[in-house]
Amino acid sequence: MTWNAFHHRGEILQAVIDAADARLDGSLPLDVEGASETFVDELDLIAALTLKWHARLSGNIERELMAQPMDLEAAITTAWRKTCAEAPGIRMIIDRYTCTPTDAEMAVALTRAQEKEWLKLASAAGLASDESSSAARAGERVATNARAGVPVPVAVSPAAATTNVDEVATPSFVDRIRAVLAA
Repeated sequence: MTWNAFHHRGEILQAVIDAADARLDGSLPLDVEGASETFVDELDLIAALTLKWHARLSGNIERELMAQPMDLEAAITTAWRKTCAEAPGIRMIIDRYTCTPTDAEMAVALTRAQEKEWLKLASAAGLASDESSSAARAGERVATNARAGVPVPVAVSPAAATTNVDEVATPSFVDRIRAVLAA
C-alpha cells in the first residue's frame, strides 16, 4: 500500500466513523463516498472499525489505570464507558454485526474479537492472567458491568442474554495478593 493509499484509506475510514456516529443506528455506512472502493467487503470495513475501537479502548484503559490504580475493575469500567461515549457508532456496529453476522466468516472473526476484548478487560482488571474460558467469562462480566446504564440500542444476542456472568468465581489480582499477605 502506498503512502497516499494509506492516507486515503484513513480519510475514508474517518468519514465512515463520522457517519456511524451521526446515524447511531448500528448499520454499516457503506454509502459513504469511497467506502465500497476502499474496503473489499463488509468484513474488511468492520475489521478496520474494530481495530479503531480496540486501539481507543487500550488508550483509555492505560489512562484510567494511571488515574485510579487502586480499583482496577472500576478503572476498566470507566475506560470502556469512555470509549463507548467517544465512539458510539463503532460500538453499535460491532454489537449489531456480532449479534447478527452476515456470513460464517464474519461470525468467526467477530466472536474471536469479542473474546479477545473480554480477555483484555479481565487481564487489565486483574481478574485473569491467561486466555482460559474462565478469564473470558470474567472479562465478559466486566464488559456487562460497563454496559450497565449505557444506552446500547442494538439488542444483545439471546445466547449472551442467558449467560449468567456473575457465576465467575475468579478472584481479582488484588484479592489474590491480599490473601497471600494475610497468610
